[in-house]
Amino acid sequence: MDTGRTPNKSIDKKTALAKAGSFCAYQERSQQEVRDKLYSYGLKTAEVEELISELIGANFLNEERFAIAYALGKFRIKKWGRLKIVAGLKNKRVPPGIINKALRQIDAGLYFDTLQTLLKKKNAAVKESNHLKKKQKLLQYAAAKGFEKDLIFDILNSSDLL
Repeated sequence: MDTGRTPNKSIDKKTALAKAGSFCAYQERSQQEVRDKLYSYGLKTAEVEELISELIGANFLNEERFAIAYALGKFRIKKWGRLKIVAGLKNKRVPPGIINKALRQIDAGLYFDTLQTLLKKKNAAVKESNHLKKKQKLLQYAAAKGFEKDLIFDILNSSDLL
């Protein structure tokens, strides 16, 4: 299948820097995303690392800023829990210290309320008469969204959800 792109076409460092700058300016990126993009231009490892350093120096690339934007965006928009956010950030090769800092940006009260709202909506949608099976389906749903099981159990056991 022809995508219209010439694979592994090498470009010079100046052009690569300009393209990477545009890539980073469009939205927050992790270092690994930019590194992968630069490698796709056919650059060597030393050139890629030099360009990454230049992008960091020019504040186009900031791993902490990326992690916070990623965590807050996935929580607010997609209603992901902390576990799924951590997995996504690890997949982007963000260091653990930065991941923890990003997770601390999520308001605990809002996190709890979001999980409670998700469970209430799902409870209304689940057509199951057996109480235990319904509880299991709700637990599975919230766990798949990345919420912690102990928090899910707290809500399921303490509320009049079921």
